[in-house]
Amino acid sequence: MNILFVCTGNTCRSPMAEAIFNHIWNGKADVRSAGLFAAEGSEAAGHALQVLKENNMKLEHRSKQLREEDIHWANYVFAMTRGHKQMLMDMYPAAADKIFTLKEYVDGRDGDLDVMDPFGGGLEVYRATFQELHDLIARLSIDP
Repeated sequence: MNILFVCTGNTCRSPMAEAIFNHIWNGKADVRSAGLFAAEGSEAAGHALQVLKENNMKLEHRSKQLREEDIHWANYVFAMTRGHKQMLMDMYPAAADKIFTLKEYVDGRDGDLDVMDPFGGGLEVYRATFQELHDLIARLSIDP
């Protein structure tokens, strides 16, 4: 089972989701993250790394621009927002059956489907995003 998390720059939400998934699912699936507008090779945001450390999670990460082969590799593509999902659907219409927002997949299509973007926020904002991601990933229902 291959899981791909996608956000904007691949320095905050999707790398945190990758680390959380690896922690909770403990090797039961392969996971990657990428950004729609990522600058290749950037470190994860300092606050993201701090919040992961506070929760005893490690992340070795360099940002990565989304590529078509990532979409082909993945069984599930989890976008952080409706906007990300729409871009993915426009770019890769043949993969539409495996592209979801993370919230949509876990909670259904009603309500707010976006995971809060902590970029530029303080440590408390990153902690809130971490908790949101952790709660969603803990409730994922996939067959690895």
